[in-house]
Amino acid sequence: MSTIIEAGAPGVTGAAADAPSRRQWQWRVLLGLMFAYLFYYTGRQNFGWAISSMSESLGYSMQTLGWISSAVLVTYGLGQFVNGNLGDKFGGRKMVAAGGLLSVVLNWITSFGTTFWTIFTPWAINGFAQSMAWAPGSRMISDWWPVKERGKAFGLYTFAAGSSSVVIYAIGAGLAAAKVSWEWMFRIPVLLLGVASIIFWFVARDRPEDIGLSPLEENEPRLAVAGELEESSRQRYGHVLRNKRFLLATLSIGFESFARYGLVIWVPVHLMGPAYKDLPIAVWIGVALPVGMAFGALSAGLLSDRLFGSNRTRPISIFMVLAMVTLFLIYIMPPAWIGLGIVMLFLAGFFVYGPHACYWALCPDLLGRSRASTAVGVMNFWAYVVASATGPFIGWAIDNYGTTVLFLILSASCALSAAVIIPVRE
Repeated sequence: MSTIIEAGAPGVTGAAADAPSRRQWQWRVLLGLMFAYLFYYTGRQNFGWAISSMSESLGYSMQTLGWISSAVLVTYGLGQFVNGNLGDKFGGRKMVAAGGLLSVVLNWITSFGTTFWTIFTPWAINGFAQSMAWAPGSRMISDWWPVKERGKAFGLYTFAAGSSSVVIYAIGAGLAAAKVSWEWMFRIPVLLLGVASIIFWFVARDRPEDIGLSPLEENEPRLAVAGELEESSRQRYGHVLRNKRFLLATLSIGFESFARYGLVIWVPVHLMGPAYKDLPIAVWIGVALPVGMAFGALSAGLLSDRLFGSNRTRPISIFMVLAMVTLFLIYIMPPAWIGLGIVMLFLAGFFVYGPHACYWALCPDLLGRSRASTAVGVMNFWAYVVASATGPFIGWAIDNYGTTVLFLILSASCALSAAVIIPVRE
C-alpha cells in the first residue's frame, strides 16, 4: 500500500511540495463556506418580510400564508435527508454552488406568481434547492478540521448562517420601510446569493486530498468500521438511524428549530402588527434577533471546545433553558418597552440559535467523519419537519389570539428541547 506523504515535508519534491499548507487551506475552505452561507438565507428567510404585503395585496389570511411558508420548510427538510447522503458521495463544492444558483432562479419565478399554487409550487421547490448546501458543507468541515477544533469550525460556520439572517433582516426591513411590494422581496436580496455561489465555486475544495495534502489522521473511537469510506448509501443511513443518542439529539433540534423559525418567520409580522402601527421604526427592532443568533452560534461552539472539553450536549441544554426564560419574559413584557425589547430579542436569538453549532458537531462526533453529511442531513430533515408546523399552527394562533402568543408557544418548545437533550451524554 502506498503511503501518502504530507505536502511540504522535508525531501518532498514536485507538485506535492508546492501544495499550500494545510492550515491555510483549512481557513480558505471554512471562510469560503462562511461567505457562501452569509447570503444563503436571502433565498429563504425573505418570505417573512413579504407576508404582510402579500396578505394586503392578495387577500390571504395569515394561516393561508403560513401554509406557503411551511412548504419551503418541508421540502428543505426532505431535501436534507437526500442531499446529506449526496454530499457524502459527491462532495460539497458542487452541491453548495448549484443549490445557491437554483434558489436564485426559483425566487424570481415565485415573484411572478399570482395565485396560491403559482406561488406555493416554486417556493416549495426552492426549499429543496436551499437544502443542497448545509449538510454537504458540514462534510467539508469534518474533512478539513480535527475533532479538537471542530466546535470552533462549526461555530464559525453557524455564525455565518446567523449573520445571513442579519443580512436578510436588514434588507427586508429597509425594503419594508420603503414600502416595496412583496414581489421585490423575492427579487432583490437573492441576487447576493448568486454572486456568493459563484465565488465559492472558485475558492473551495472538498477534501485535503484534492490539493495534494494527506487526509486527516486522528483517533476517532466512534468510527464503526475501518472500511467506512466504502459504505453504501443504505449502510450509512442504517448506522445513522440506529444510533439512539443521535436520534435523541435529532428530536431535541426539532423543538429548537420550531422556536428558531417561529421567531424568524413571525417576529416581522409581530413588529408590523397593531401594537406597533403608530411606530414605523419598530420594524428595525427585529434586526436585534438575527444579530443575537449570529453571536450565539459562535459562542456555543467555542464554549463546547474550550469550557466543556468538546462536550456538545451541556451547552445545548443550558442555552435552551435560558431561551425558554427569555421568550416567556418577552411574552409578559409590554410592547411599549422598545429599548428592553431590543435587548430581549437579541437574547432570544442568542440562546435559541446558539446550540446549532453543537448539534452539527455532534454528528461527526457520534458517527464519524465519513457519515457526517448523511447524519447532518437526517438531523436537519427532522428539524425542518418540526419547524414546518410553525406556519399553519402559529398563523392560526395569531389569527385567533394576536401576535404576542407567539412567544409563549416558543418558550414551551425550548423547554422540550432542553429536556430531550439531557439523556444524550458523550
